[in-house]
Amino acid sequence: MSVQTSYGSLPPTTVNNVFSRQIRVLVVDDHPAIREALAFTVRDKIDMEICGQASSAAEAIQCISDTTPDVAIVDISLKDAHGLDLVQRIRAQYSSVQVLVYSMYDELAYAERAIHVGALGYLSKSEPTRNIVDAIRCVMRGEVYLSRRMTSRILGKVVKEQQKGFIVGKLTDREMAIFEMLGEGLNIREISSRLNLSRKTVETYRRRVKEKLGLDSVSALMQYAIQWMHGREDAISANPIP
Repeated sequence: MSVQTSYGSLPPTTVNNVFSRQIRVLVVDDHPAIREALAFTVRDKIDMEICGQASSAAEAIQCISDTTPDVAIVDISLKDAHGLDLVQRIRAQYSSVQVLVYSMYDELAYAERAIHVGALGYLSKSEPTRNIVDAIRCVMRGEVYLSRRMTSRILGKVVKEQQKGFIVGKLTDREMAIFEMLGEGLNIREISSRLNLSRKTVETYRRRVKEKLGLDSVSALMQYAIQWMHGREDAISANPIP
């Protein structure tokens, strides 16, 4: 979530005590006007400095190697690479560099993906440029910067998944068996044969599981069952029985 913090009213000596050194910022965007606007905003802050600008992914990687920034502001649309691929590469090669995605695309489409590949924040270009300052400070502290709308959306999904996980544990033995078989990719006919049940009975159990999990379609149930089974297998692999 974004954290609104202002140091504009503090005297220089106090600011210098708050920040032992300036935050080194790299701007990666293929539009010169955007780079200059961001650079102008950042240079105006006593706790920040622009250490470099890049118009492509290749230039960004070279610049990171040369200037060791603390924060890289990355656009999604680059001429030589997708911005999220660059985010992933930066995090893999330079783990000390925090990444903030700054894009024209709506955050509902890309913010969660950006966080998933290693970015700590997502800011839409439709927001005031001054918000980039708060975002930089936020990710520099190792905190996630998102709009309230996006934060609420992601937290809502987490809560929903936790609720589903709790409900899975409340399924009857027969419902659980069918849920697991769905997660293995078995169809109704195969489940009927394995459990020696009629097709209609298996469909009834499947419907009950779907309703208990609060899913609105069979395809959603199938997807969730597969994800659940894969998650369980990953947990077993990570914690093998001695």
